[in-house]
Amino acid sequence: MCRLAMKTAAEPFSPYSVLQAMEAMREGYDGSGLGLLLRGVNFADFNYQSNDPILSGIAHSEAALHRLNDLMQTKGFTLKYDHEFVVKPEMLEARDRHKYFLRVYKQPDAWATWDKERVEHELMLNRLDLRENGIKNNGDLTVFAFWPDVAIIKEVGWPLVVGDALGLSDDRITSRICMAQGRQNTNYGINLYACHPFFIQGIGTMTNGENTAFVPIKEYLSGLNLPGYVGYQSDSEVFAHILHYVIRQLKLPLETYKHVITPLKTSELANHPQGEFLLGLRNVCRRLIIDGPNCIMGSLPDETSILAMDTKKMRPATIGGKPGEWAMASEMCGVDAMIPDRDKSLDFQPMRENTVIVPAHRKEYIIWSQFDPYPLPQAA
Repeated sequence: MCRLAMKTAAEPFSPYSVLQAMEAMREGYDGSGLGLLLRGVNFADFNYQSNDPILSGIAHSEAALHRLNDLMQTKGFTLKYDHEFVVKPEMLEARDRHKYFLRVYKQPDAWATWDKERVEHELMLNRLDLRENGIKNNGDLTVFAFWPDVAIIKEVGWPLVVGDALGLSDDRITSRICMAQGRQNTNYGINLYACHPFFIQGIGTMTNGENTAFVPIKEYLSGLNLPGYVGYQSDSEVFAHILHYVIRQLKLPLETYKHVITPLKTSELANHPQGEFLLGLRNVCRRLIIDGPNCIMGSLPDETSILAMDTKKMRPATIGGKPGEWAMASEMCGVDAMIPDRDKSLDFQPMRENTVIVPAHRKEYIIWSQFDPYPLPQAA
């Protein structure tokens, strides 16, 4: 099994504190990989403006790095900041890592007149183009994200060892949200793209569990012919894409995500105040129903965080914390490591019908049930 740890706080904190939570849970996973998603990013040596996109990835050779520089220049992007990791390569299992990069770019001048939707679409297309370029060149360039206010780090090895190897304890990178997952690909070969968290257009998720409905879900999403629904090196990547599909394509409220991946029974919908619509949604999206067991944690562009699981509830998780600071983890000891001074009476383990939502204000968390009405979309 995997282990998940996630912290969201009003004040930026070091990702190393979340890696220490992963260490507390180390008996529950094999330590074959680490994935980190940081949102609300701050750099100690750079005054970051949150509308500038951050390019996250690895250049596996000097030639790949030069090619990346040429590609970004050709695309019209201007490099504003290039974070220099203090790397201890002797601590890493991988030997083909020329440069880990978190690079801040100024967008092309031509984009200044574009609306937000077009800019976000182009950022996704550029990320996909860079990823494909690396694949075509024997995998010498790996690109995890190209998005404002988000940085992603992935590597093979034990989470805390990777954190030490990349100098993540030096507080030069902090964030208001940190998502961490501690295992490489479960059912397929080792691949950095297969390491959680997964990310698409501002939406990130990570999962503990298996998804035996992976193939029909992948086929459905791929068949939509929408940019970004590609890759699928892991059976868990579809969770991020389904959330993206629900929010950005169907334009439905966040709460309906649970109704898509784990819909209620027909008998339960018969007594639901929005049962008629939800029955139709279940029928239309039936190929997006997951088959667990799964625990899902995620975050959105506005820094809302979520925790949910499937009906089998065989991959539990806990949320705990205090106003302004909340943590989610696969095990209670993970929450203890991230927020030891919390009021433990506020700890909660969601049931099969729950979605736990931490709003961006972080004053509290909300326990939403599928049996409750979901909020209707607000008129534009």
